[in-house]
Amino acid sequence: MKPNFIQKVSNWGNYPIVEVEMKSEDSLSQIKSFVAERNEVIARGNGRCYGDASLGQHVFSTKRLNKFLSFDRLNGVIECESGVLLSDILDVVVLQGYFLYVTPGTKFVSVGGAIASDVHGKNHHAEGCFSEYVIEFKILNQNSQVITCSREENSDLFWATIGGMGLTGIILSAKIKLKNIETAYIRQESIKADNLDEIFQLFDESEDWTYNVAWIDCLQKGKNIGRSILMRGEHALKAEVSKSKGQNPLRLKSKFSPNVPFYFPGFVLNTLSIKIFNWLYFNKQRAKQVNGFVDYETFFYPLDAIKNWNRIYGKKGFIQYQMVIPKEKGKEGMKRILECIAKSGNGSFLAVLKLFGKDNPQAYNSFPQEGYTLALDFKVNSKLKKLIAQLDEIVEEFDGRIYLTKDSMSKSSLTDYLKNVENSKFVSLQHQRIHNPS
Repeated sequence: MKPNFIQKVSNWGNYPIVEVEMKSEDSLSQIKSFVAERNEVIARGNGRCYGDASLGQHVFSTKRLNKFLSFDRLNGVIECESGVLLSDILDVVVLQGYFLYVTPGTKFVSVGGAIASDVHGKNHHAEGCFSEYVIEFKILNQNSQVITCSREENSDLFWATIGGMGLTGIILSAKIKLKNIETAYIRQESIKADNLDEIFQLFDESEDWTYNVAWIDCLQKGKNIGRSILMRGEHALKAEVSKSKGQNPLRLKSKFSPNVPFYFPGFVLNTLSIKIFNWLYFNKQRAKQVNGFVDYETFFYPLDAIKNWNRIYGKKGFIQYQMVIPKEKGKEGMKRILECIAKSGNGSFLAVLKLFGKDNPQAYNSFPQEGYTLALDFKVNSKLKKLIAQLDEIVEEFDGRIYLTKDSMSKSSLTDYLKNVENSKFVSLQHQRIHNPS
């Protein structure tokens, strides 16, 4: 067995950084050989997850599995290889009047990664997870067999793979159902909330909207805890935007994308700078409510407009911590979490609050459960592990979950809902850490 190129690899948070054997191949026979000749393998897509889930001693990169296989324009069904990015799909289908039913906060994730993480978006309360719209996929198992999986065919493997974090095999291709749209724009309402009570009331009032998300200032205390801005939206109709958006409202105008050319010094992001940013962000909207139209990239992928934005956190990197608290305990749980963060002084530069609808019991490895989910970015420093341990305790106390796709520090007791993968040769650093905690 000849080793492939050994290289240092990290995911989007630049933490952890590990040395791995990396293989990228589009030949099925070569992929089978790579898997057969190694005791442990993990698949990796575009490396845009925040945690250590797609890292291991032997990594197969799906970047060369980047081909479209078919596009049924009449029925809105697309089939592609697993390394195709959501951005690639959007480049093809939006001009044809289609969109993804579910998309996370970046379009630069692979289809295989979206299935393995069962990604969610701003519309889980209305339209569920990515898996709801996966018709079938082909997967290479630990015995180098290619198996077609759907709800009707090999359904056990289908549901174990959904949200299974790559531990059931290497997804080779997938067939996905798309959503009809008339324009590439979103009708958006942006509403300011002064505290946690107000933002939770706004979420209750907005459940009829397809898309809901709130930016939250996680450093506020006392009567201002939970100060935030809710953004809710719907796909705009052609009649609403045709006059202002040109002759083809499915075509976006090209935009300048700034680049962060180097890693920021460690002192740039601190409690004071985060407080200043949060004050500016909250007060840039002067009115209580602002209505308007934005293109889908602005609404769904605001950070994608800045190339290499992860460098803002410096060379030590950052983690994203995301949890969900059951709905009936949501406000109390979120208050405890925000109080813990504010007290620590280790504020999050970006904090996003969303509402989840009912979970799909068939997708038993999937992260969402009915309730409120908060995603937080934290710069890696000496105090962070203590804070994460404190947050873990609160989440566990409120019967919540953490999101494995973004986990790189949490303790094992919160991640025991990942099932039916114990005997697989597909192993990640996260899997080793969870089941062999130091």
